[in-house]
Amino acid sequence: MLKVKDDLNMSVFSAADYDDHEQVVFFSDQDTGLKAIVAIHSTVLGPAVGGCRMWNYPTEQDAIDDVLRLSKGMSLKNAMADLGLGGGKSVIIGDPRTDKTPELFKAFGRYIDRLGGHYITAEDVGIEVDDIQIVATQTKYVAGLETGDHPSGNPSPYTAHGVFYGIKAAVRHRLGKKDLGGLTVLVQGLGHVGYNLCRELHEAGAKLVVADINQGNVDRVTSEFAARAVGPEAIFEQPGDVFAPCALGAVLDDHTVLKLKVPVIAGSANNQLKRDHNGEELRRLGILYAPDYIINAGGIIQVANEVHGRDTDVDEGMKKVEEIYGTLMEVFDEADKEGKATNQIADTIAGRRIEAARASK
Repeated sequence: MLKVKDDLNMSVFSAADYDDHEQVVFFSDQDTGLKAIVAIHSTVLGPAVGGCRMWNYPTEQDAIDDVLRLSKGMSLKNAMADLGLGGGKSVIIGDPRTDKTPELFKAFGRYIDRLGGHYITAEDVGIEVDDIQIVATQTKYVAGLETGDHPSGNPSPYTAHGVFYGIKAAVRHRLGKKDLGGLTVLVQGLGHVGYNLCRELHEAGAKLVVADINQGNVDRVTSEFAARAVGPEAIFEQPGDVFAPCALGAVLDDHTVLKLKVPVIAGSANNQLKRDHNGEELRRLGILYAPDYIINAGGIIQVANEVHGRDTDVDEGMKKVEEIYGTLMEVFDEADKEGKATNQIADTIAGRRIEAARASK
């Protein structure tokens, strides 16, 4: 029997990342061992859409903090990409290497179905397309599928392509270069998105320095793309032109930003800034930061077609994703004009769009 807890507790209300979320739900399934949290930040612009992350969190509070932060980021991301979608996120507490079972994902799907479409789930860190296909046997409120009426497929290549174009925009703005040939890019995290990003960067002539906690991922990228590998912590101190965080979030904090030896930060990880003031610190250091929820929107841009029932082929989808370049250039220009951090400018624009929609209702 699936047990659902709909009331928020004080560890949510008092959390630093709680931002007037519309709903946060904790649920568990005794038979499968499923323990998960869904956070719906906003449905003002449309149903809340955001992937499911499976991670072996050290504490339950870490899971709560992550889902709160990620769900708000999805509201901002979907608003900036003008997708007609709200923001939400889910996390499953567990080790994705050892704790996955078909029964667990079926239980997760049954719960998602109970939300009645207020939240639509998809892939994120630790979740594969095959996992989502199992979820889809229990609910229609799922996207990122490879089958169905309007399948959008694995969103990772689209996310990576958007980050690639985001890096091109940041390099053009900060370094005045029109291409990436000969530039050194530090890629932290070599999962599905990181791998595809490395492929595109390699094909563009960039030099790669990479790091990942999974040695198999490192071996694959170093052998295929002539990358140089360093340790997960050493990546912060490597000299280069671009640092691309493509693993978990909150990697840019009061300590790591002082280690960086790059003029540009542009990667796919969600919530790269530990706190908002780290964006201002990067500005003072002369480092251009590409706001994460703009540059990594490629996946959700493609998934939105599936949610809205639109057919699109790969080439058409990738062309739409490339518009991230122009969106970032507008943010960079506005930040220069206002003398503010890029994350502040992005938050202002996205917040304005959400509030305008709220007022119209």
